[in-house]
Amino acid sequence: MKIKKGDTIIVTAGKDLGKKGKVERVLPKKAMVVVPGINMYKRNMKKRDEKNPGGIVEFPRAMGFGKIAIVCPSCKKPTRVGIITGKNGNVRICKKCKGKI
Repeated sequence: MKIKKGDTIIVTAGKDLGKKGKVERVLPKKAMVVVPGINMYKRNMKKRDEKNPGGIVEFPRAMGFGKIAIVCPSCKKPTRVGIITGKNGNVRICKKCKGKI
């Protein structure tokens, strides 16, 4: 997996173009990620009790890997991710500055 929980991403396509956020959850089988505050949708919820009054609720939906790019922590630019195998295992690197992600 080139994208992991906690990575900072930027949206490259769609209605939230240009927004940044941290990955909250990765869905590898569907090739999607969930980022709070990005790709927000509304849903009508029925009243359950006093704690859950119902009404219109906003929640983030999953977004495909093809619509996002990882932001490199060292060069602060959207980049592709490369993998180098070493003695301590695989290391993800930035394709632009060759720094560790």
